[in-house]
Amino acid sequence: MLDRGFTTVRDTGGADWGLKAAVDQGLIDGPRLFIAGRAIGPTGGHADARRRTDSGPRCGCCHALAFVMATADGEAEVRKVVREEMRQGCDQVKIMMSGGVASPYDPLDSLQFSPGEVAAAVEEAHAFGRYVCAHAYTPEAIERAAHAGVRTIEHGNLIDEPRARLMASKGMLLVANLVTYYAMKERAAGLGMPPEMLAKNELVIDAGLRSLEICKRAGVPVAYGTDLLGPLQAEQSREFVLRSQVLSPLEIIRSATSVGARVLRKEGKLGCLRPDASADLLVVDGNPLRDISLLQAPEKSLLAIMKGGRFFRNRLR
Repeated sequence: MLDRGFTTVRDTGGADWGLKAAVDQGLIDGPRLFIAGRAIGPTGGHADARRRTDSGPRCGCCHALAFVMATADGEAEVRKVVREEMRQGCDQVKIMMSGGVASPYDPLDSLQFSPGEVAAAVEEAHAFGRYVCAHAYTPEAIERAAHAGVRTIEHGNLIDEPRARLMASKGMLLVANLVTYYAMKERAAGLGMPPEMLAKNELVIDAGLRSLEICKRAGVPVAYGTDLLGPLQAEQSREFVLRSQVLSPLEIIRSATSVGARVLRKEGKLGCLRPDASADLLVVDGNPLRDISLLQAPEKSLLAIMKGGRFFRNRLR
């Protein structure tokens, strides 16, 4: 990711304190990380990765997703799991509020977590100085999240005009990630994604660009995101070009810089060039305001990548 010019990344399910600390201490190269630890959802929802035939929890040695996702039912369990994620050093809390593509058994329009459970997660996150981001596709899930105090919506492909206006009135942000649906449509079957997931992918892919237009009209800031799984992460920079069908190059660049900093609550420190900000800098061979596709080929177009005042790549000499 740092090779592609992403000097800061917000992870919403999987990256943990150890990985973040290793980057911060210079043990491994990478973007500075803002982590959510495990994404939390109810039994049978998007965070429940068990097979139909699993009658109980699976051990971590046989189920690697146990380190990526957690289940909680009822307000008391939600509070406990959120507190545990806070103990483990998370910067934000990720919850599941609708069905998802990469889970075979929950319909996209299913509502996950009750209003009380969502409110419990928000209250615990706020008590720790953190915020809640919510996986949500449908208008109904977005509305429930908004009324409970969720700060950012992840995906939001099926958003409608009234819910976009509701988000704007609450000061919420959307983190869109169109590239994941195109990448899954093209490559996921060959990587083992079953037909049930691919069918749900078709339901949201066409709505992605429309969601950007709806949010723009309503005044909802939309940040740059990808949500790519496993080997599909190589497609991270393709999002710049996909969004150009409905947004200007400047709007897209802002989504990955100043709007991204707003998501992280780091305005004036990240995503900008100004005194007292982190010295993160990209030098592009060309003008992305005229040709946004330059950012889709960072191995060629990025002559220099600076993170925190130190060059990670320098081809200027």
